[in-house]
Amino acid sequence: MSASKAESAVTALLDELGDRWETREKIAAARERLIADLPGWKDPAAYGLGIYDVSGELVFGVKNVGEHPLPAVVMATVLRHSGGSKSYPVHAAVLEQAIRLLRPAEACRAYDHPNLAEWRKVLRLLKGKGQVEAKMVFVADFDDWREDDDVDDLCEAVYYDSRRNGRPGRG
Repeated sequence: MSASKAESAVTALLDELGDRWETREKIAAARERLIADLPGWKDPAAYGLGIYDVSGELVFGVKNVGEHPLPAVVMATVLRHSGGSKSYPVHAAVLEQAIRLLRPAEACRAYDHPNLAEWRKVLRLLKGKGQVEAKMVFVADFDDWREDDDVDDLCEAVYYDSRRNGRPGRG
């Protein structure tokens, strides 16, 4: 979705949903409303926003595995991702719209908001003077064949995190 289309879509959604989702119920309602516009949506097994480091590796500040379902739906809404394993380039203007659409959830103190904090960090990097590239990656299922190297990068990062933390690995 282009930045201007994303901006128009986000404005319309925020007009409908409001700019403060103070309760778990309001967040759930907002999520369900966003899902209604994503035909065939299924929560991803994992997702994350990554940036390429100097060696060319895609690095993820926050790797979501079976948690934080709202940010996945928000980013899918802005990128028009309806499912499957796929990566998308994310430019500053598009990331601004994703942050704008997720920001009302910040009013709910029942949750931490690690994705929103990470997205803001990535946005600062994208707007900085360096040549930073960001990618949003969705993994539908860890057992799927992966044709996308960025999807592989997230799967590997999740696997190695799980090994470091003593949990059974996925990947």
